[in-house]
Amino acid sequence: MFKELLQSTVERTEGSLGALIMGLDGIAVEKVIGEAGNEANLDVAAAEFTSLVRSAQRSGNDIGLGNLREIVVSLDSAVIMMRLIGREYFVVLALNPEGNLGRGRYELRKAELQLTKEFAL
Repeated sequence: MFKELLQSTVERTEGSLGALIMGLDGIAVEKVIGEAGNEANLDVAAAEFTSLVRSAQRSGNDIGLGNLREIVVSLDSAVIMMRLIGREYFVVLALNPEGNLGRGRYELRKAELQLTKEFAL
């Protein structure tokens, strides 16, 4: 089910490099990565961004602004979007810089809603 959901998200978003479900421990639960995503080491990048997610999550709570919901990181070669699924997991969608950011955010939100049900959160 997870792989099909990620595949659908990637297919519906123009410019997608891949999508992953990550644990806050840096281990991918599932991933769908295209050739360009493999060349960009998307799975390694997602694991590295785990520390950013944990830090932002902690900061939001420490300053009283609440739980982290989404992070978007724009780099020279990719835009990485991450949405939290509960407290222990997040879903990642990576696009090339010319990809459709709005559609990506929409598809990522839909994926988050479906995954929340699956993770029984």
